[in-house]
Amino acid sequence: MEIEIKIPSVGESVQEAVLVQWYKKDGDPVQKDEPIFVVETDKVTLEIVAEASGILKILVSEGETVSIGTKVGSIATEAIPSPEPAPPEKVVEAPLPSPEAAEAPAPVKAKEVPVKAEEAPAKDEEAPVTPEPEDLRPILSPAVRRLVAEKNIDISGIKGTGPGSRITKGDVLLYLEQAPSAAPVPSPAPPKIKDAAPVAPEPLAKPIPSRMEDITRKPMSPMRRTIASRLLEAKHSTAMLTTFNEIDMTHTMAIRTQFKEAFKEKYGVSLGFMSFFIKASVEALKEFPEINAFVDGNDIVYHNYYNVGIAIGTGKGLVVPVIRNADMLSFAELEQAIVDFVDKIKNNRLELADLEGGTFTITNGGVFGSLLSTPILNTPQSGILGMHKIEKRPVVVDDEINIRPMMYVALSYDHRIVDGREAVTFLVRIKECIENPERIMMEI
Repeated sequence: MEIEIKIPSVGESVQEAVLVQWYKKDGDPVQKDEPIFVVETDKVTLEIVAEASGILKILVSEGETVSIGTKVGSIATEAIPSPEPAPPEKVVEAPLPSPEAAEAPAPVKAKEVPVKAEEAPAKDEEAPVTPEPEDLRPILSPAVRRLVAEKNIDISGIKGTGPGSRITKGDVLLYLEQAPSAAPVPSPAPPKIKDAAPVAPEPLAKPIPSRMEDITRKPMSPMRRTIASRLLEAKHSTAMLTTFNEIDMTHTMAIRTQFKEAFKEKYGVSLGFMSFFIKASVEALKEFPEINAFVDGNDIVYHNYYNVGIAIGTGKGLVVPVIRNADMLSFAELEQAIVDFVDKIKNNRLELADLEGGTFTITNGGVFGSLLSTPILNTPQSGILGMHKIEKRPVVVDDEINIRPMMYVALSYDHRIVDGREAVTFLVRIKECIENPERIMMEI
C-alpha cells in the first residue's frame, strides 16, 4: 500500500510553501510519527511527520516552492525485509616467504627504460632533477602570450584561475593592476657609472587578491519576504511615532528574587519579567483603549479583549505568537504560555492560529543586549512596547544619588488615532505598575 505525502493546509491565506529540508533520503525506512521533512510558509515553519511506517519515496527536492496540497512523496507500507546476515569471511593464512624470496626484488610491472652505465645514479646518491619539460609548462593562449611579451612579465608569480589552473588574460591584467612593481622582468642593467651610489632593489609588492566578486546570493525565504513587506507597510501606511521612558526595576527584581524558587516549585515554570510587563500593559490598555484598537478605512475598531503578542526572535526571523485573553491569565499561566510558544518554535510546531488575533505587542530586545530602540508597529495594531536590558545607573531618589537597576522602555504608536498625551500617559502607567508591582496585584 502506498500513502501519499502532501503539503498540508496551514490556513486560508497560505497558498504555497517551500520544502526546506528532507530529514531522510529517497529509499530510507521511516517510522510512524517520525519527522520526515520541513516546510516553510510566509508565516510559520512546520515539521511534517510520517503517517505510517514504510519506505520513503521523494518526488520533490529540497528548496522547491510548491502549492498547498501538492504531492511531494509517498510511503510504501509493505513489510521491510530484514537483510540476511553476511556469511563470515574465511581467513586464509598466507605462507611465510623464504629468505631467498624476501631478498629478491619485487617484479616491476611497468616497462623498464634502459639506462646507460655512465648516466645511472650511484646507489646512495639522489637522481639529478631534470628541468621541467616544455609540455608541462603553463599553456598560454595567443592573446595571453602577446600580453606577456608586450609587458615583459614573469608568469611564475601569476596564479591561474582558468580550467586546469590555466593562466587567463584576466589573471595577467589583475596581476599588473595589483602588483605593477613585481610584474615586469628586470631588463639588462645599464652600464655602470663611476662614483654612482649603489641603489637598493625595491621590495617586491605582495599581490592582494581581489574580493569584489566574493559574494553569496540566495533567495529570501517566504517568512523573510513577509517580514520585510509587513515592516515596510508599517512605515508607509501608519503615522508611527515613538515615546520613551525609564523604569526603576528595584522592587520587581526584589519580588522576583524572593519568590523565584517557590514559584518554580509550585508551577513548574520560572518567574520572568515578561509576565509583569504583560500585566502592566493590560492595565494600561484598559485605561487607553485607542492603543488596543486599529484603523479600518474611516473607522476605528476597538477591541474589548486583550490578546498580547510576544515577539520571539528565531534563526529564520521574528515571529509573534499571541497570548489570548491575557487579562484573564495568572502570572504562572502567562509564563507557561511563553514557554510553550518557545518550545513550539524550536520544534517547528507553531501553527498559524498561534499568530493571529493580536491586539497589542511586546518585544524584549534586552535579552540580546539592546539598551534602546524604536520598535516598528505590528500592523494593523496601533501600539508596540519595547523592553530593553536592565543596567545599573546613578539616579536621584529623595534628593540622593543612588545606584539602581534601570530599564529604558519605548512605545511606538499610530499617531492617527493615538495622541501624544495618551501615549506618554500610557507609558507612565506601565512605569508605575512595574515600579510598584503591588498595584498590579491590587489592580489599582
